[in-house]
Amino acid sequence: MSNTEKILKSLSNLIENGILTSNDIKKEISTDLKFKKDKLINKLQLVSREEFEVLKKIVQKQDSIIKKLSKSKKIKKAKRS
Repeated sequence: MSNTEKILKSLSNLIENGILTSNDIKKEISTDLKFKKDKLINKLQLVSREEFEVLKKIVQKQDSIIKKLSKSKKIKKAKRS
């Protein structure tokens, strides 16, 4: 008998005996899925939407500063020539 079959048999016995309700099972599955989701997010090192937007604005600002500096450098080079 596989582990899944053993678990299902145990759960069905508990439900039949009135020890375990469907709400208990729902809570347990929900908790387990949340744990797995959090574990996956941590493993993939994902960031929240808010963090992403802040970083995006910072990068855009730095990009515009770099472009301005590049233009001023080109102007200075042209004046020297």
